Amino acid sequence: MSTLTVPPVFPSPRDDAIQLYRAFKGFGCDTEAVINIIAHRDATHRGLIRQEYRTLYSDDLLKRLSSELHGKLETAVLFWMHDPAGRDAIILRRALMPEFRNLEAATEVICSRTPSQIYTLKQIYYSMFGVYLEHDIERETSGDHGKLLLAYVNTPRYEGLEVDKVMAEVDAKALYKAGEKKLGTDEKTFLNIFSQRSRAHLAAIDSVYNIMYGNTLKKAVKRETSGKFELALLTILHCAKNPAKYFAKVLHKAMKGLGTDDTTLIRVIVTRTEIDMQYIKTEYQKKYNKPLNDAVHSETSGHYRSFLLALLGPTH
Repeated sequence: MSTLTVPPVFPSPRDDAIQLYRAFKGFGCDTEAVINIIAHRDATHRGLIRQEYRTLYSDDLLKRLSSELHGKLETAVLFWMHDPAGRDAIILRRALMPEFRNLEAATEVICSRTPSQIYTLKQIYYSMFGVYLEHDIERETSGDHGKLLLAYVNTPRYEGLEVDKVMAEVDAKALYKAGEKKLGTDEKTFLNIFSQRSRAHLAAIDSVYNIMYGNTLKKAVKRETSGKFELALLTILHCAKNPAKYFAKVLHKAMKGLGTDDTTLIRVIVTRTEIDMQYIKTEYQKKYNKPLNDAVHSETSGHYRSFLLALLGPTH
């Protein structure tokens, strides 16, 4: 297990910048010192360290980290150094580039974020890349999948917990009529309801659907849709009901079988650490009867392992 410890009180960003500079100096990099600082600072503090580093040494800390670290550790640390919206923007930009296209990753990021997170992400995306997120989605996706992603990033949704039970029943009936009740599927109804309703409302629809038709909405989606459209609908539904459980499954899938999907492992751990990682760890333990830390420990090695475990924090 990782031996890294969380300092009881953060040093000043200036002190951290000085310590990082010392870790880079000389022959080889003191990678453990770098991890010990960076893995234990929140997004605000990391941003301030970057500013102090530039002021003190007229150098970009990200570029320096990139030249000192390598491979999977470099990828994970550079992602971590960005604020959440900037990180999501970078992940999406890469996932929506023809040469690196990863529509599963793009779907996961878009369909698991809250409306306010998406609003900020879209602004950052444009300021970083000079192109609208919608433009890249349109170029790289197609059919109902593309339409759903576009609707999802452009529809303001309520983020509170209040639910109109009558409306939830109306929506449940509409989804039944559009799917299981008819021959073929009215995809537009699924698209509209899933992109326009709040998370609390979708969770209520799922509950009502089960009571009314003796079947889960998840099964209905799987039976009536396919491919990336199905993936997007299920991601929205899972994140409406229990995002931590959803991400526990994504992490398990990334680590099971021969080899590890490090791209997914890094993306989920780095993006969820400051949001809901403690809940994800609880769900992982519950579902797979094994601590997430142990799974990550057995699938990774070296400084890369130390960094991910430092982000995860102690098992208990």
